[in-house]
Amino acid sequence: MSQMDPDAVSKAFVEHYYSTFDTNRVGLAGLYQEASMLTFEGQKIQGVQSIVAKLTSLPFQQCKHHISTVDCQPSGPASGMLVFVSGNLQLAGEEHALKFSQMFHLMPTPQGSFYVFNDIFSWRLLQVFNNLFT
Repeated sequence: MSQMDPDAVSKAFVEHYYSTFDTNRVGLAGLYQEASMLTFEGQKIQGVQSIVAKLTSLPFQQCKHHISTVDCQPSGPASGMLVFVSGNLQLAGEEHALKFSQMFHLMPTPQGSFYVFNDIFSWRLLQVFNNLFT
């Protein structure tokens, strides 16, 4: 396998992942494998079907991710990659965005692409929103 630029790979992955999440969450299934694990706000979910079921059952249908940062590092002798993303998540009909952060551990496939081995997601309301209710 030729050496790939981690920054270019992570940027392309992030664009594809969030574009797909925002328009067709079921389409994310191809990015996971049976050994993949998602931790969503502390809940651990393993396997393609379970992960997609979780993502498609979230209590909102329409959203738009606005990415603020993407950081990546090569990971280990298997040519994996850690990708850390932060940004805002705007839900349809909501005035205030949610801040989110997400970490992906990408692993190479024999075909030369990558799949998501680990995915950790966390979100919280913007402080401005919290202040409205305190």
